[in-house]
Amino acid sequence: MSSTAFASAPAPAAAPAHARDPAAALQRAQALATRFAATAAERDRRGGTPKAERDALRDSGLLALSIPRAYGGHGGDWQLTLRVVRILAAADSSLAHVFGFHHLMLATVRLFGQRAQWEPWFAQTARHAWFWGNALNPLDARTVATPQDGWHAFTGQKSFCSGALDSQMLVASALHARTRQLLVAAVPTARSGIQAAPDWDNMGQRQTDSGSVTFEKVRVEDAELLTDPGPLSTPFACLRPLVAQLVLANVYLGIAENAFEDARRYTLHEARPWPASPAAQAGDDPYVLAHYGEFWVGLEGVRALADRAAGRLDEAWRRGEQLDAATRGEAAVAIAAAKVAATRVGLDLCTRMFDVAGARATHGGLRLDRHWRNLRTQSLHDPADYKLRELGEWALKRQHPHASFYT
Repeated sequence: MSSTAFASAPAPAAAPAHARDPAAALQRAQALATRFAATAAERDRRGGTPKAERDALRDSGLLALSIPRAYGGHGGDWQLTLRVVRILAAADSSLAHVFGFHHLMLATVRLFGQRAQWEPWFAQTARHAWFWGNALNPLDARTVATPQDGWHAFTGQKSFCSGALDSQMLVASALHARTRQLLVAAVPTARSGIQAAPDWDNMGQRQTDSGSVTFEKVRVEDAELLTDPGPLSTPFACLRPLVAQLVLANVYLGIAENAFEDARRYTLHEARPWPASPAAQAGDDPYVLAHYGEFWVGLEGVRALADRAAGRLDEAWRRGEQLDAATRGEAAVAIAAAKVAATRVGLDLCTRMFDVAGARATHGGLRLDRHWRNLRTQSLHDPADYKLRELGEWALKRQHPHASFYT
């Protein structure tokens, strides 16, 4: 995100210096990742809200990473922000998920709303280290917005609300009671009538707090509705699903890198060669080496695709409201390719890692199965089959993916 376009904006308190320099931001992310990795397996067992770790993210200044410097943030582009997501995912994919979705929510208010709306939200987020959560699930139609005089009453439930617990702001959606139009708003999580439930107990991504949020006649001011330009209304607004897709692709890649390092460590220090193997050590077994060669090729391919896609996203983002549908479509194709590759390579590696680690690596205390569980849980929310169909339409007919909340 360039800060030059916001030269006239007010100057709130700046983010900490260690979060404003790209190299320092990456170093801080790596330090956090090292800390998070030490407790990731145990926290996966417990589930629930990783409160201490989320507070560490607040203290790091990285919640302001994608906010322009004019509003007190780092001014980081998507390549930098997604690199931090990947670093965190290689330690703890749940924390990478809520961190990535925090920046997705910031992108949402920027893309769907007006400057007068998102300017103060950006400044307050940078100043107070607000965490943003998600209650925008367009497939869940249970929340209804009933128009009042200058405001709307949101009533109903939302599912898969990642990061809603322990957040300060929510991006929420509801269907207009009469027109059934999708309305998206940004509201304080603590507002009367909002209840984020600790009911997320799935097999993977266990500390993303992706449970439900209930709205009981919540007052949403018209000024909090993101209606101009509104959801997916322009090519620029249609970058929102691409940000979401690429956040997840980098989470998947980080999971695969984490699984690879865990397998490598176990092979080198714990695994034993099979009795029929000609090798004295498991790490010299020809079949084991062949597996690692395949793992490496897969990871390198996904890294290249993810980095290229991030570059395309930044190119499209810099065009702002001048972005055309064709350029947006090119970014969509690059991101879809990275997402499919990250899903396939990640699931394969998280399964076959046990072929190179051996039976002892299945010990419950290690919880190495969490890598597969995490990736499998998240990837089911957006079937790769439909991404492949979109890519097929591009490859054969040169038709860009139709913009939706998932493409």
